[in-house]
Amino acid sequence: MTEVSSRSSIALSAPIACRLATGNDELESHYELRRRVFVQEQCLFVLDDRDERDDKPGTLHAVGVVGDDPCGAVRLYPLDPATQQWKGDRLAVLPEHRANHLGAELVRFAVATAGRLGGQQMIAHVQLTNVRFFERLGWRAEGDPGELHGVEHQLMSIGLLARGQTAFIAPQALDPRRSGA
Repeated sequence: MTEVSSRSSIALSAPIACRLATGNDELESHYELRRRVFVQEQCLFVLDDRDERDDKPGTLHAVGVVGDDPCGAVRLYPLDPATQQWKGDRLAVLPEHRANHLGAELVRFAVATAGRLGGQQMIAHVQLTNVRFFERLGWRAEGDPGELHGVEHQLMSIGLLARGQTAFIAPQALDPRRSGA
């Protein structure tokens, strides 16, 4: 199994790359990152957050790598081929890498990937504390918040452009010190 980094000494300037998990080591790193965030840190699940969706055909597991270390993960999958709607979920970034925009890069990667694969819209249930983050990436709230896994979440959506092209949001736009927030 590939070791998931917990070192905070990785420079914020280390290169960030997002890609679909390939091979058992990267897939296991993806699951381990999710366990660390959703089971150990947030206590949303007792032992593991894996579910039947992880094993369904069409489900994609992505990793965000800082330097050579997997430090983030996201899962995405088509919901309905007729409507070309996709869902992104289980976005997990280790705490020491949340300030270096890895989460934003993973969201952009998921959106672009779903678009390249023919998606027209992507949805996600977002914890309320992360709604503004998603809005800065071009997502919009749909309806009222509701409880999911014991935590309030907001359904959000984003339109997907042909071949995965989306509007670029500069990392500086995500920095609340620069946005007047």
